[in-house]
Amino acid sequence: MLAAVIALVGSLFFALGAALQQFEAVGSAKPGLLALLRRPRWLIGGASILAGGGLHIVALGLGPLTVVQPMGVASLLFALPIAATLHGRKPSRKELTAAGVVASGLIGLVLLVPESDGPTQLSPNGVLTLLGVAGVAAVLLWAGSKAVSPAGRAALLATSSGVLYGATATLMRVLVDGGWNWWYLLALPVPALLALMMLQRAYAVGHFGVSFASLQIADPLTAVAFGALLLGEPLPTGILPVAAALLTAVGTVALARTSPLEAHNDPA
Repeated sequence: MLAAVIALVGSLFFALGAALQQFEAVGSAKPGLLALLRRPRWLIGGASILAGGGLHIVALGLGPLTVVQPMGVASLLFALPIAATLHGRKPSRKELTAAGVVASGLIGLVLLVPESDGPTQLSPNGVLTLLGVAGVAAVLLWAGSKAVSPAGRAALLATSSGVLYGATATLMRVLVDGGWNWWYLLALPVPALLALMMLQRAYAVGHFGVSFASLQIADPLTAVAFGALLLGEPLPTGILPVAAALLTAVGTVALARTSPLEAHNDPA
């Protein structure tokens, strides 16, 4: 129970931080990190995200993954009302329903991924493969975002960010579980910073629900894919993972249709 409560509070902090950062980035002509670093609310959002991540780690130390991970998915349900309030509106019932569908699919996916009990090892060539694949995928998604609607652009940019965050999470696991390596440590900030920059571009488009849902989906799925590709970890099998993935896809499409385009934010 304590682990679940801490994880839930962590999700609230993460949602608040994401909503604050999107509020500052939305509609910005230059959603670059240097410009956003001058905005106090964006910095407060970053601190809130870090606090949420810290609480999630604490929760993992107190309870099983099957309890903590579903609480982490709740950040999507927290983030939409918070973001809507910041923009002076109420989230619609259709918007919240679509978010609930995405969250249900995500919970199914994270609970169906088999746990790996072996050591986490990655060779230097494996690290280069990890960064190369993530980089190419992120660039292709970024390029594709230029030819779609605003909602689609927000989704593709956030997915690009999620892919890079998934690569970052995989590197972190290698460092923590497989032994510290200074070369891996130097490589870690590269995908993390690129992911943060891409996410701010997604936020600047508007359609916060679409951006946040796409990030929530792409990040863990990329980490799972890299785990299977590079670390030899098992993948979920059967019809249930397919059904969960379909739920997330249907929910994201519904969010793209119901999530409004936020107004241009005051640059002051």
